[in-house]
Amino acid sequence: MEGGNHEPMKILIYGAGVLGSLYAARIKESGQDISILARGKRLSDIQKYGIVMKNIYEEKITTTPINVIERLAEDDAYDLVIVIVRKNQLYSILPILSKNENTPNVLFMGNNAKGPNGLIKDLGCDRVIMGFPGAGGTHEGHVIHYIDSSGPNRKRFKITIGEIDGSLTIRLEKIKEMFEKAGIPVEINKNIDAWLKMHVALVSPIANAIYMAGNDNYRLARTQGGLVMMIRAIREGMRVLEELNFPIMPKKLKIFKWIPEPILVAFLRKKFNAKQIEMATTKHALAARDEMKEIADEFKELARKTSIPTPAIDNLYKYIDPDVPPIKDGSSEIPLKW
Repeated sequence: MEGGNHEPMKILIYGAGVLGSLYAARIKESGQDISILARGKRLSDIQKYGIVMKNIYEEKITTTPINVIERLAEDDAYDLVIVIVRKNQLYSILPILSKNENTPNVLFMGNNAKGPNGLIKDLGCDRVIMGFPGAGGTHEGHVIHYIDSSGPNRKRFKITIGEIDGSLTIRLEKIKEMFEKAGIPVEINKNIDAWLKMHVALVSPIANAIYMAGNDNYRLARTQGGLVMMIRAIREGMRVLEELNFPIMPKKLKIFKWIPEPILVAFLRKKFNAKQIEMATTKHALAARDEMKEIADEFKELARKTSIPTPAIDNLYKYIDPDVPPIKDGSSEIPLKW
């Protein structure tokens, strides 16, 4: 993969959920050599129907036939394996990836507040690349309903990737070229570990606030107490990362620390009262409560290494438990701070 920039790659996407399926179909449609690994009903669905997708902004349904496999054998050889699974599922597949020494490049795309050390321990530093996908959606039977860079807010749905040491390598450029050939925008980040930690500091309070509001982003939008708690939890997370000497990434999020709560609440009311949030955030949070607990636990472990108090993070955390009653619809009992 460190050879000529235009040599074709043999690619496997490990994980056939919404995002794995979406990217596999896009890459296959761009004429590249790609397979997808699936299990159970998802395996039989892809074998029978191909990857069937519907953009939430369109009526059109697309079908993409694709090579699907059930397992990664030790002697299988790929130039690149892209792993897109929930964080709580990741560590069970690391031994499988470790034994497959014929694949020199493994891109892990997903939530990660712990950092790369666990990945390096199993695969070695040279094989590991980290990143995060830029799309969302849900299954309805064998059809994937999705939102990605083909709709409004293209830049919001870009993929972010980076080397652990922050270097700009030929393989990163090739991966970027591969995705962009499939119409998927990519940004290379020089501190991907910090970027991923900040992403968890953002997405964990959002998911937990949605649980707090009865699993409903529209209800959260009209519940000031939930929005305030979410804002304060995100700010606590930023302070935790700064004390641990991780920069806030992307840098534009720094303004989040200084905007007064009443202004942020007004902005977020509009933001969360939207189909886009329902598809890209709420549906994933509801389908992946186990993953949201995993990443919340990871971030709480980071917080314990600091002197930063985290009352909002701790308050939201309890709502991961589905048996905890939600906050009152429309609650505005928490006073706003300027």
